[in-house]
Amino acid sequence: MHKDIANLWLPYTQMKDLDLPIKAVKTKKDEIYLSNGIKLIDCISSWWTACHGYNNSYILKKVTDQLNSMPHIMFGGIIHDQAIKLSCRIVELLDKKLEKVFFSDSGSVAIEIAMKMSIQYWLNKGFKNKKKFIHFRNGYHGDTAGAMSVCDPEEGMHVIFTNYLNKNFIADIPTNKNLEKKLALLFKKNSDQIAGLIIEPLIQCAGGMKFYHKDILEKIHRMAKKYKILIIYDEIATGFGRTGSMFAFQQTKTFPDILCLGKAITGGIMSLAATVSTRMIFDAFLSKNHNKEFMHGPTYMANPLACSAANASLDIFEKTDVLLKVKKIEKLFFQKLHSFKKYKFVVDVRILGAIAVIEIDKLSSKRVKWLKKEFIKNGIWIRPLRNVIYFMPPFIIKRKNLIKAINALEKIFNNWNIFDEK
Repeated sequence: MHKDIANLWLPYTQMKDLDLPIKAVKTKKDEIYLSNGIKLIDCISSWWTACHGYNNSYILKKVTDQLNSMPHIMFGGIIHDQAIKLSCRIVELLDKKLEKVFFSDSGSVAIEIAMKMSIQYWLNKGFKNKKKFIHFRNGYHGDTAGAMSVCDPEEGMHVIFTNYLNKNFIADIPTNKNLEKKLALLFKKNSDQIAGLIIEPLIQCAGGMKFYHKDILEKIHRMAKKYKILIIYDEIATGFGRTGSMFAFQQTKTFPDILCLGKAITGGIMSLAATVSTRMIFDAFLSKNHNKEFMHGPTYMANPLACSAANASLDIFEKTDVLLKVKKIEKLFFQKLHSFKKYKFVVDVRILGAIAVIEIDKLSSKRVKWLKKEFIKNGIWIRPLRNVIYFMPPFIIKRKNLIKAINALEKIFNNWNIFDEK
C-alpha cells in the first residue's frame, strides 16, 4: 500500500489492492488542481457543498475575520452574534413558519436531532408509544444509527447493519393509486406508533437520484396531517438553491414541521447543519419539570467560524441572483443532455435546477473503475452513484467548462464499447 494511504481509511472504499487516489493540492472556483499538475472541472461540488465554487474571496474574508476574533466557543450557556444572526436569517427564508433553529455539525446529526426531537415531542405530550417513523424506498438520510434506520434497508448502503438498526415503517413513494392506498393504510394501522415521517422533497439524492412530482409530496403531506404525524423534510442535499428554489419544498404547497439543512449551508467552506422546527414543537419542551428540555448538544454546535461562513454565503444569495445562475445551468442541461437518450445503455435523463442525472441500465464495479479513470483523463471530476452519472456543479461554473464537461462525457459514452467487462 502506498505510504500516502498507509494510515488512511477512506469512505465507501474497498482498500484492498486500492490504486492510489488522486491528490488535490489546490482549488479555485469550479476547478480542482492535482499534485501531478492535472486540473479537473468539478461537476459535483465536493459532495454538493461548494455551491459558490471554491475559495470564494468574500466567504474567506468573513471566516478569517471571525477566526481572528473567536474561532470557537461552547454553545452551552453561551451564545454569540454569528449564531444569532444566522438563526434569524434561516427563519426569514422560511417565511417565519419554522421559528426555532438547532445547530449541529453534520447532516447525519441533523437527522438524528430531528428524530430525537420528534420522539421527545410526543413523550413530553404524554404519548409513550410514538417512537417509529415512516420512510421511503430509495431514501437516504445519513450514516449514523438513527439516520440509517430510515434509509432504504435493501437498496442503500446499510443492508449489512439491518439487524442492528431500529425497525421503522418503509413505504414506496406513492406514484400511483395502488401505492397511495398502501401508504394510507400504513398511516391508518400504525398512527398510534408513528412519531414522524421523513422524506427528501422532490429528489431522493444519494439513494439513486430519483425524482418525483410535487403533487406526490402534497398527497403524502395531506395523509400525514390527517393522522397528526410530524413531517420531517431532509433538504441537506437539495437546500440552498440546488433545485431552482431556495428549498425544494418551496416548489410545493407544503410545509414541514421539522426541516434538516446542511452541505451547502456554508458554501462548502466547512461543516455545519441545522434542524429547524415550528414553535408548536418547541413549546412542547417548555416546562418547569425536569427532563422536558431537549436532550442533545453537539460539542461544536453553532461553531462561530461555520456560522460566519453560512452568513457570508447567505450574503451572496442576497447580493447576487444565484437562482438565475441555477436556471441558466438548468437550461444548458436541457439543451445538451436529452440527446444522451440516443445511447442504448442510457435508461433515463432527469433534470431539475442545477441537477442533471443520466441513469445507466447497469454499472458494474469494473465499469465504474473504468469510468473514473476516463473522467480524470478527460479533465472532469464526476463520481458515479449506483447506476447513475450525475452533474451537481457549483453555481458559478463557467459555461465553457460545463460544456467541456458534457462534451467529455459524450466522448466517453462514444467509447463505451471499448471497455470489455469480460
